[in-house]
Amino acid sequence: MKLSVLLGKELREQWRTYRLLAMALVFVAFAGLLSPIVAKVAPELLKNLPTGTGQTITIELPEPTAVDAIAQYLKNLTQTGIIVLILVAMGTVAQERERGTVVTVLSKPVSRLSFLMAKFIALTLTLAASLVLATLACWTYTVVLFGPFDAGVFIRASLLSALYLWVFLAVTFLCSTLTRSPIAAGGLSIGIYALVSLLGIVPRIKPYVPAALIEGATRLALGESADAGRAIATSLVAVLACLILAHRTFEKREL
Repeated sequence: MKLSVLLGKELREQWRTYRLLAMALVFVAFAGLLSPIVAKVAPELLKNLPTGTGQTITIELPEPTAVDAIAQYLKNLTQTGIIVLILVAMGTVAQERERGTVVTVLSKPVSRLSFLMAKFIALTLTLAASLVLATLACWTYTVVLFGPFDAGVFIRASLLSALYLWVFLAVTFLCSTLTRSPIAAGGLSIGIYALVSLLGIVPRIKPYVPAALIEGATRLALGESADAGRAIATSLVAVLACLILAHRTFEKREL
């Protein structure tokens, strides 16, 4: 069975199980639409804070700009977006092994490599479609609320955040091949995400970890140099390593 046939099957499965719809809606709503709105109204909401004694504290905050909207967008993608990504991807292989349906698929003339690649490519396309919609929504609302902003800068910042999310998509995909339970795969993925985030605090390691991609995206929004070359290289190697390890693990596992 050709990879294209398997990929078509996986894409239809993404649609029928509402994974594509769920990821797209969350990305568009919480990152694309909510981010510029929060950036716009947050200073007003924080301007006068009650103290509980009948008095208020006045906080003078600078006028929000498009940069604040982008920063909020990146923050939402790397928090809410990661959780949704893990929830969508954690059962990709583990769930089929748990239910035993993987045996039915592989009983046909299908290689294990094609089986895995079809699933990963389908997940990647789901992520890409969700990010494109979220980016368009966020840029449109940013222009409406804050005025014109360089679309090229916005696109470059979004590409860095896309690579960041792709790394953890690959990690979750790997975890899904290592376990039979989607819950175990999700828990392991969150643990790795937390560990990698902690490594981003270490000064000598920070330029190489995925978190540097988000910092680079923020720098782009500020009109500065991204300086994310090392993080880009490390992230691409990490994705490739996850796929190779997932394939080798899956080849040796009993179904």
